[in-house]
Amino acid sequence: MNENVRILCVDDEKNVLKALNRLFMDEEYEVLLANSGEEGLETLAVEESVQVIISDYRMPGMNGVDFLKQVFERWPDTVRIVLSGYADTAAVVAAINEGQIYKFIPKPWNDDELKVTIAKAVEVYFLRKRNIELTRELSDHNEELKRLNENLEELVEERTGELLFQNKVLERGQKILDALPVGVLGLDTQGMIVQCNARAHYFFQGEGAVVPGMDATEILPPAFLELIDTISDTMVSRTIQVAGRELVVKGAGLVVDDSREGVVLVLDEK
Repeated sequence: MNENVRILCVDDEKNVLKALNRLFMDEEYEVLLANSGEEGLETLAVEESVQVIISDYRMPGMNGVDFLKQVFERWPDTVRIVLSGYADTAAVVAAINEGQIYKFIPKPWNDDELKVTIAKAVEVYFLRKRNIELTRELSDHNEELKRLNENLEELVEERTGELLFQNKVLERGQKILDALPVGVLGLDTQGMIVQCNARAHYFFQGEGAVVPGMDATEILPPAFLELIDTISDTMVSRTIQVAGRELVVKGAGLVVDDSREGVVLVLDEK
């Protein structure tokens, strides 16, 4: 608790104020004194913060209930305590309801009990303050999460749109490849088949299915593998027998951003 604790004592009897001031001399509180409700409001208006207010109930002019009611309206975070020498039940109820009183203490008071009450009141003040701070932080975090979720939804929607567009491009690209009158095979640098159009499937149907993801060494005839090994930066061409057909196979390296990414083979009947 780094905040300096201020206690405002309001009573029209100077002896009571002196007694309260002496009572808290050994405590780490800053005690402020006011002789009336009006003076108490003036003090609150100029002080940085007052955590606890102890007010007499019956005072000339503005009584304790009216004073604390205004305090509650203008400084609701303060903890408000009433001192009274009158056993008036109706007044106690009015004070509690209108001024939102934390505790009602009769005069004369017990010093030790009053000290304990004030210590608890200070604790209540800081607990309430911390609760307000946590609630505000939670609200801020919730707002931030809401914004993040909204941004995430926008990003997901945008990314989904991009993926759908890319899928359409890939589908149309595959349809274009399948419509070509020549076979097309694509291999990556590890020798895995990554592309095979319908015409290439037709040429290899007597050799077995050519499926993207397969290792070329497991499905392609040795003559194809030898051709692939000879491909460098320039296109090479060779006639190869496949499933009883004589095919002209042309191959070239696939270069993307000046980097070798694989091999492309084009197959056509001679």
